[in-house]
Amino acid sequence: MPNNIVIGQKVTSQKIAQAKALRRNMTPAERILWQNLRGNRLAGFHFRRQQIIKGYIVDFYCHQAALVVEVDGTIHDQQQEYDAYREQVLRARGMSVVRFKNDEVFSDLDGVLARIVTACREDVNETPLNPPYEGGRQEKRSPRRESGLPLPS
Repeated sequence: MPNNIVIGQKVTSQKIAQAKALRRNMTPAERILWQNLRGNRLAGFHFRRQQIIKGYIVDFYCHQAALVVEVDGTIHDQQQEYDAYREQVLRARGMSVVRFKNDEVFSDLDGVLARIVTACREDVNETPLNPPYEGGRQEKRSPRRESGLPLPS
């Protein structure tokens, strides 16, 4: 099981306060997406909102899949260089990043959710259940199966 990314980070009280403020003041697109991500509603994957990672506050984060989900408003058109660097830092940390424009969340929520599920499934590492046996075949068990949570379909 991977280490929790929060452990070992130096997070200032100012950054924590900023993340809490962002949780209280989510954009309309973030609210819509959060209603579909919270409480393991999306195929059983657990998401956190406004998670601090390496000094950055990401919109949504699935620790199991090491997936960052960003919802971009018009401000991101003006900070593409910053966003690219931020993404590079997160990817170097072993995370995947998917980005959606606000308009996508409003106009194609089902498509956005499907892309998030696909990204989560691609990133979840399956662990061996038994050592290899005849023919080199292995049985695998997902960490979700061990936890009793429903497997994504």
